[in-house]
Amino acid sequence: MQERYWLMKSEPDDTSIDDLAREPQRVFAWSGVRNYQARNMMRDAMQIGDQVLFWHSSCPAPGIAGVAEVVSSAHPDATQFDPESPYFDPKSSADAPRWCCVDVRFVAKTPLLSPAALRAIPGLEEMVVLKRGNRLSITPVSPQQWAIIMEHLG
Repeated sequence: MQERYWLMKSEPDDTSIDDLAREPQRVFAWSGVRNYQARNMMRDAMQIGDQVLFWHSSCPAPGIAGVAEVVSSAHPDATQFDPESPYFDPKSSADAPRWCCVDVRFVAKTPLLSPAALRAIPGLEEMVVLKRGNRLSITPVSPQQWAIIMEHLG
């Protein structure tokens, strides 16, 4: 089984790397993803043990803020069934859930690597998150890109 690498975006007001760091043994459901392509990556490609670049998005200082690890296979996202949730989906049912999530656990907090800082690092030019117009909340990271980022973070 080959380890895979991902970049997953979260708004820090919702869940931040600091939230994960405060409870390093807690498992966090990566819920609320409502894009079919991102859902399919969680459902079809993510595996337990995969490593995650934790990206703070929709905030004054976006970028890689830490590392997490996938600790569960995909399972139904409970927020789709909760009428009080902003991620409620009335077309989804327990018998035929439309949305799934994986669980992640904290690995490390890192110095923030902004999009501008990433663009300045040779070898990351093809990183999906840096491509113009990319809005996906989950993107694959190649083993080479992962190695470059880990080396850069020391």
